Amino acid sequence: MRSPIPVMISGLMLISNIAHADELRERANEIFKPIPAKVAEIRGKAVSPDQAQLGHKLWFDPRLSRSHVISCNTCHNLSLGGGDNVTTSIGHGWQKGPRNSPTVLNAVFNAAQFWDGRAEDLQAQAKGPVQAGVEMNNTPDRVVATLKSIAEYASEFKKAFPSDKDPVSFDNMAYALEAFEVSLITPDAPFDRYLKGDDKALDAKQKQGLALFMDTGCTACHSGVNVGGQGYFPFGVIKKPGAEILPAGDKGRFTVTNTATDEYVFRAAPLRNVALTPPYFHSGEVWELEQAVAIMGDSQLGRTLKEDEVGAIAAFLRSLTGEQPRVAYPVLPPSSVDTPKPE
Repeated sequence: MRSPIPVMISGLMLISNIAHADELRERANEIFKPIPAKVAEIRGKAVSPDQAQLGHKLWFDPRLSRSHVISCNTCHNLSLGGGDNVTTSIGHGWQKGPRNSPTVLNAVFNAAQFWDGRAEDLQAQAKGPVQAGVEMNNTPDRVVATLKSIAEYASEFKKAFPSDKDPVSFDNMAYALEAFEVSLITPDAPFDRYLKGDDKALDAKQKQGLALFMDTGCTACHSGVNVGGQGYFPFGVIKKPGAEILPAGDKGRFTVTNTATDEYVFRAAPLRNVALTPPYFHSGEVWELEQAVAIMGDSQLGRTLKEDEVGAIAAFLRSLTGEQPRVAYPVLPPSSVDTPKPE
């Protein structure tokens, strides 16, 4: 007769492993949340399908720029993880922007927009690049004149904003863009499935990386549904990186608040889909995810991560890639003789 002891030991080990797996998930669920399948409201108001449909067209329309060359999708390419995969974006007149273009995907979950948090929501954010001289270099009056000159847009603005006496406005342009942007979310990442109870959604290395991500202190800045995007922190809490990564001339949130303690403070980057959006950091000078992880360990945690630790954390970060939004390129309405010409 076989001894029951090996069977008992095997059973106890299985129970222990299950308990450990459940503990890791429970800890993760206290810090992170899955991305919902849909965002149905903006600041307590239901998202209007007509406004979202209008925003869909405006997103791809280069006539929002003075040159008629640059659209929102130029720097936030929905085929490239919502960024543009260059160090800093190229804007009006081939000017190089000062910062790396952050992803638009899941931006609705951020506490504020831009690296320095200068826009409180996506509507405010949408107005910035249109007017920035280094980006689309346009003016509100010229944008409105362009949209009013296009009969189909005039009709669609009236449908989308039926209670407005003058529906074609710069504010409504931004609101329509926001209504479209809230649909740009990426649910059902392996990590989301894991949080919901699918233990096989992450492999052993990714689980090791998740544990390290929590245990080493990464979650002090990167937590919540977007795994970041919620707070402001100095780049270089423990040790400032070199000038090639942290340019001395870009003082971050200081330019918004003019407060000395905000020098070189930036909004924590949301890490959803981070594997799709190199190069990294506001300077866009780091191209490898593993290198970015190692730099953050050194600069933010004061810890030299071992190669296997870097690899495990990077593996976990790759589990944050969710279902990419399927967005059709729209047929845009034609200009008229009254449409301002490109400059």
